[in-house]
Amino acid sequence: MKAFVGVTDEKWYRFLAARPDLNEVNFWRPSGGAFRALTPGEPFLFKAHYPLNRIVGGGFFSGFTQLKISEAWALFGEGNGVASLDDMRHSVGRYRRQPIAPGEDPVIGCVFVRDSVFFSDGSTADPPPGFAPNVVQGKTYDLAEPASAGYFRLLLHRLLGGEVELDLSEPWHRPGPVYGDPRLVPQRLGQKSFKAVVLGAYGRRCAITGNKVQPVLQAAHIRPLPEGGEHRIDNGLLLKSDVHILFDHGYLGVDPKYRLMVSPRLRSEFGNGDQFYAKAGSVIAIPERRGERPAPSSWSGTWTPCSRRPER
Repeated sequence: MKAFVGVTDEKWYRFLAARPDLNEVNFWRPSGGAFRALTPGEPFLFKAHYPLNRIVGGGFFSGFTQLKISEAWALFGEGNGVASLDDMRHSVGRYRRQPIAPGEDPVIGCVFVRDSVFFSDGSTADPPPGFAPNVVQGKTYDLAEPASAGYFRLLLHRLLGGEVELDLSEPWHRPGPVYGDPRLVPQRLGQKSFKAVVLGAYGRRCAITGNKVQPVLQAAHIRPLPEGGEHRIDNGLLLKSDVHILFDHGYLGVDPKYRLMVSPRLRSEFGNGDQFYAKAGSVIAIPERRGERPAPSSWSGTWTPCSRRPER
């Protein structure tokens, strides 16, 4: 297991610490640079920079994507650590070389953290061993290393609210009812970050129609949550809202080779759907990165477009 200690400002921390109901947050970066330090389920700790210079909380990495400021606000709201879109634009602008011009909507890097916890003033912790004062963005630690294992084990227990049996060689996931293969659970995302990373993975276009009007695009689960599906990037499709409804009700489907399946019910019940029948059997749009494409496990079982039950 790895852990990342990210440096943030005290204002971001204070804002979120005062809102304990927000347990999924966006640790945004003013530039759009990628974040590849962790896999979903590994711990992400927040360290306030000087003069506070303390570990002020943390959670578990849930995904990364690049979003426009307005998109990040629409998806996470106050989970961005600010009270309004204007406040967010101002906060991002303070860290950029040039101020944000009116009407400009720059792209930022969004690191999503689920099950987040923020410590009170009297319970913050010293920085981890070897964390140099000149580190600006953050530092990755291997928790299998004896020099850091003890320190991070104590902090993980604090994040989890008590002592929990931990295997530091594997990503952690919160105990309790989960859907799907338990070996896949560490890759589970938060609900909001699931929407964000699916949006990014599919290039902001409906996988079936190619529609790119973002307000009508939705992250769909290939295998529904009540039937063992999870908030995982490889269990997601980006679909236009009406296509999503047809997908959830079994009129449309996708097979393990990414080919569009169209139920005959669409024509027999409504005398419609020519645009979909014309595409039946063709390969839908899929993410460029193999790890973000729908996984074979998403289709395991006897699921077909005709039998799919809508999510609740």
